[in-house]
Amino acid sequence: MAEKGLKKWIITFTVITASLLELIDTTIVNVAIPQIQGNLGATLEDVAWLSTGYAVANVIVLPMSGWLGSRFGRKNYFLFSIILFTIASFLCGNATNLEELIAFRILQGLAGGGLISTAQAILIETWPREDVGIATALFGLGAVVGPTVGPTIGGYLLEISSWPLIFYVNIPVGILAAYCTYTFVRETPKDGKGMPVDWWGILLLAVAVGSLQTVLEKGESEDWFATPYIVALAVASVLGLILFIWRELSTDHPIVNFKIMRHRSFSVGMFTSFILGFGLYGSVFVFPIFCQNLLGFSPLQTGELLFPGGLCTIVMMPFIGIMLKKNIPAQFMATIGMFLFFVFCSMLSRSTLQSGPNDFFFPLMIRGVGMALLFVPLTTLAIQDLKGAEIGQGAGLNNMMRQLGGSFGIAALTTLIHVRQGFHRSNLLVNVNEYNPAFTDRFNAFLNNFMAKGYSYLDAKALAIKAIDGTVTKQSLLLTYSDAYWVAGLILLCSIPLLYLQKFKKNVEVPADLH
Repeated sequence: MAEKGLKKWIITFTVITASLLELIDTTIVNVAIPQIQGNLGATLEDVAWLSTGYAVANVIVLPMSGWLGSRFGRKNYFLFSIILFTIASFLCGNATNLEELIAFRILQGLAGGGLISTAQAILIETWPREDVGIATALFGLGAVVGPTVGPTIGGYLLEISSWPLIFYVNIPVGILAAYCTYTFVRETPKDGKGMPVDWWGILLLAVAVGSLQTVLEKGESEDWFATPYIVALAVASVLGLILFIWRELSTDHPIVNFKIMRHRSFSVGMFTSFILGFGLYGSVFVFPIFCQNLLGFSPLQTGELLFPGGLCTIVMMPFIGIMLKKNIPAQFMATIGMFLFFVFCSMLSRSTLQSGPNDFFFPLMIRGVGMALLFVPLTTLAIQDLKGAEIGQGAGLNNMMRQLGGSFGIAALTTLIHVRQGFHRSNLLVNVNEYNPAFTDRFNAFLNNFMAKGYSYLDAKALAIKAIDGTVTKQSLLLTYSDAYWVAGLILLCSIPLLYLQKFKKNVEVPADLH
């Protein structure tokens, strides 16, 4: 039964706030890694497990969240997740060594996995059936904006304080969300209470999804299948997934109900959510390292560049929901969104080493509009045929696919950058020879400049060669990032036909018996 009046808006604010907590923490820690590394005396490889552990724990819980909400009651599970996330945030900020911090980040990820899908299910239940598009749009504020503004918030907090603050800031927000959940969110039946627990399913899910996520997070830094433990995890993920699907289809009380895959729109929606994750997280990954590694921007400056686009998404989301309510096909809006994302990638692929903040404003605004046109329609199309308890299960699987899409996107683009950088560098070095007038002109300019500063001929020559090498490195990186933008844009553009495999439906109705 839908809520009315002020209570509806309080619940909406509560679930969006709680989901924002989790989604911002997905990326906020990344900007603090150098400071944490120095403060705790750890290597970069070890500190990277702060992000990996969180992502692995998160993606394990996501597909289980529908079952957990059904077994313990959606409100109870949501409240427990908020409280656990808040406690874990305090423990992270209070950690005295890297081992503690990684352990508490994993705990934070386990709690966070219960926030996203449960928040979405509560929000859909709170709004009238004819306004589900608007509810999905409001939920999308957190899902799309969170990963985008995370680096901005992290950069600002590091400017005014030290890394523990990025965790402590969650505490007052978590307390407020927990209070509002306890006070205003309606109790739901515990459908799964007393039913047998599929422990084998839980174990196989943890092995399959956890291994896959770890491979995606650590594969590039570990030289992929040249590392034995990456090979072992890859095999475990494949075997675990096969056994998990077999188990869930053969048991009477599965933790993940694969029978909802009978809905064509949901099955196709899983792929489109994967593509959305690829574009959302992949672009947020490539743009900051491009700005910081090549253009010399600080993390805060980079975050400030991303913020207007995120604000544009926030403004657009409600209008997308209204357009869905007015029966504008979700496929049409998502098509425009994918095309706009391609335009964004195409514009950024033309960046130069002289590009400044003003050059990125318009492309990032286009990305903001495109993401608004993607998230809401894609989610709406995916859940349009789900009913009752299927909503919670579908939301969990859909969010998991978006998360995995992001992990695949980051892994694929990281590998692409590594491979293409070597390719472009080799091509550019062919032109570095004394028979190339452009090279000799640049080399002599460097040589004369250094000699004018008082260096001897031999020292000036060595410095000129270093300067040329630095120029080649920068140019090869510039060409590499251009390739990465093109790949991300083309993948979304080529995914447009998938949209038209889903049903055209005027309104997404949520049954009255939804719980």
